[in-house]
Amino acid sequence: MSKKILIIGANGFIGSNLSAYIMAHRDWEIHAIDLGSDKLKACIGNPRFHFLEGDIREQKAWIEERVRECDMVLPLAAIANPATYVNDPLAVFELDFEANLDIVRLCVKYNKRLIFPSTSEVYGMSPDSPYDEETSTLVTGPINKERWIYSCSKQMLDRVIYAYGKHRNLNFTLFRPFNWFGPGLDNVWVRNKSNRVVTKFLSNILHRSDIVLIDGGAQKRCFLYIDDAIEALVKIMENKNDCAANRIFNIGHPGNEASILGLADLMLSVMSEFKGYEHIREEIQITATKGEEYYGVGYQDIDTRVPNIDHATKQLGWTPSTDLREAIRKTIDYYVTGHGKKPS
Repeated sequence: MSKKILIIGANGFIGSNLSAYIMAHRDWEIHAIDLGSDKLKACIGNPRFHFLEGDIREQKAWIEERVRECDMVLPLAAIANPATYVNDPLAVFELDFEANLDIVRLCVKYNKRLIFPSTSEVYGMSPDSPYDEETSTLVTGPINKERWIYSCSKQMLDRVIYAYGKHRNLNFTLFRPFNWFGPGLDNVWVRNKSNRVVTKFLSNILHRSDIVLIDGGAQKRCFLYIDDAIEALVKIMENKNDCAANRIFNIGHPGNEASILGLADLMLSVMSEFKGYEHIREEIQITATKGEEYYGVGYQDIDTRVPNIDHATKQLGWTPSTDLREAIRKTIDYYVTGHGKKPS
């Protein structure tokens, strides 16, 4: 039976990749909304893809009608970059928590399945390694470190959604991305602080400018290629034998752990395999700065962030398959020679 999906924030990194996969590999129908559609070129024009350009905070009647009509809802609209956490924390709270809470309540009202993006940041500075979805403590920093407003907003929604599931029979799944990246994550041809670490470094490399490490780059992260991530999401959406019902899943690649310094070195190494960039390692220096100097005094970092993915492996039958070097190579190829190459 064909599914009818509502994707809120469809033009973002996750939403656009998920929409393109569904249009190519499933017979499902998508209703989508976002502020723009530049990443949805593979979907626009498909009779199964229905798109509205608009702000979710202003299109409340449209969203309520689509929640009522659709089988499942994915609210993917969020602000998810550290620069904004520090410089505009209220915007993060208003969109990531307040606007999404309205959508959660609509899913309860109309008894619709909710697939909600949590975040690896909810674990904060938990001493656990790896992080477990059900047992790890969630530890954040002091109030004057505004970067935690994103983590706290997402954590509170996790708790609200779980409570609605337990006490009001909401059918939900929470998934926690761990540093997903790949083609289309950010515009690497525009240099700004809002890019995530992989695309920020790639932007530096493409502009042949120095790579700046925050606090020395000793922090470690586990990076997951977007194709592996979408595979996990589709399994959650299919929900065979209710395998994902009322569960929380870490979606990441523990085998792709690397320090930020190691990531920079690896990206330069892979980039040197591309024509015109053979000597890029000699052209670019790796420097360091303090996080508070780069982002502002409200910034704070986490040393390491490793997911336990046993639940995803057991319940979904999912394991990531793309190693870090190959994932970086595919991402660079997209921006250098593929659809994401520099506009003429």
